[in-house]
Amino acid sequence: MNYDDFADLYDHQYDLYRDDLHFYGGLAERVGGKLLEVGAGTGRVTSYLARRGADVTGLEPSARMLERARARAERENLVLHLVQGDAKTFQLETRFDLIIAPFNALMHLYTPNEQLQALENLRAHLIPGGQLVFDLSVPRYGQPATMRHEGETFYVGKERTDVFLVQRLDEVKQRVTTDYYVDTVGENGALRRRFFSLEQRYYTRYEVEWLLRCAGFESPRVQGGFQGGPLEMGSETMVFLTRRKG
Repeated sequence: MNYDDFADLYDHQYDLYRDDLHFYGGLAERVGGKLLEVGAGTGRVTSYLARRGADVTGLEPSARMLERARARAERENLVLHLVQGDAKTFQLETRFDLIIAPFNALMHLYTPNEQLQALENLRAHLIPGGQLVFDLSVPRYGQPATMRHEGETFYVGKERTDVFLVQRLDEVKQRVTTDYYVDTVGENGALRRRFFSLEQRYYTRYEVEWLLRCAGFESPRVQGGFQGGPLEMGSETMVFLTRRKG
């Protein structure tokens, strides 16, 4: 998935998302040391952690997303350490005490081979006993092949933008494709439509536990959200906390 064309919309959609910030901020404070964020995007989590004093490096494959992250850092008078790279193949000399992958970052690994390659690479960048923590959406989607408006409306000056989406599921490959139709009405009443497509690979709980063990991690602790409760039928998010073996 190439996020370069998607970066501006992504910022509008998720800039104010706060559900995970306190969780990852508290985790960084408890663990201390050096921290790597995988899938740093436009710097939403990275900048929050940096403001709280974390020694954080942000890893992101999209050049356009990194541009937005650097612009955010400049606005907020922060110095961010940002690296362009892919979770499967990046190579850094630093070994980290904690690696996090917030907000479904690992859902851009589309095959078991890609998933295992990425997890093994993350393990190689952890100190012995270092922690890996990430969250994934519970695979629960709306009516497929139906255009929906889920309350995403943005205003820039006198322009109004509405985001509509259509989702398609491939249950054999465990992939969900979300097509975004971004409609902007200008001051003169003219309508401009942009189209973006996002593909993600969703997971089941025990599949993730098995992958982690295969990649050299301890059996994880699994939460049903960022508040620390168990994973239940109604949970929207799975949070995995594990450590590097050896």
